Amino acid sequence: MQEPFTTPLFSPADEQAMRLALDQAHNAWLVGEVPVGAVIMRAGQVIATGYNRPITTHDPTAHAEIVALRHAATLLENYRLPECELFVTLEPCAMCAMALMHARFKRVVFAATDPKTGVAGSVIDLFGQPQLNHHTRVERGLMADAAGQLLRDFFAERREAARARRAERQGLLPTGEATHLDDLP
Repeated sequence: MQEPFTTPLFSPADEQAMRLALDQAHNAWLVGEVPVGAVIMRAGQVIATGYNRPITTHDPTAHAEIVALRHAATLLENYRLPECELFVTLEPCAMCAMALMHARFKRVVFAATDPKTGVAGSVIDLFGQPQLNHHTRVERGLMADAAGQLLRDFFAERREAARARRAERQGLLPTGEATHLDDLP
């Protein structure tokens, strides 16, 4: 039986790490990507950062978590990162969750929930599957309002830009001239 979610107490260091993840999310927005940012910490030190890059890199696996995970593994010269913690602005998807568990992360802290693809309790809870051989501690809700607002603002801007493009194209459609038979000589 799954335990109910409780709001954990976050430390000032946790808050600072999530602020860095939010900065990374802003970087994603600046390059036209969905604003999700990630920071990997170990013993209070920033090991790696990442932000969403699937569009700009033409890589469907280039989620913020995976980008940061690749940097951290390369820097630490190990694919296992058991003393590391991930701070991410959006609940991980299945791909990212499994990569984090394969890397043996100690803890994942995320800000906003993802009701469409989140697998840390929103859609399913992969982290809570007892059949898996590694269990990563997950904490949710740190700076959720800021992360959620960033995503809402980004998608509102995208929708407005799409509406503006449609309106602009409407005026460009060839319409031809209507001639009334009564007006002919």
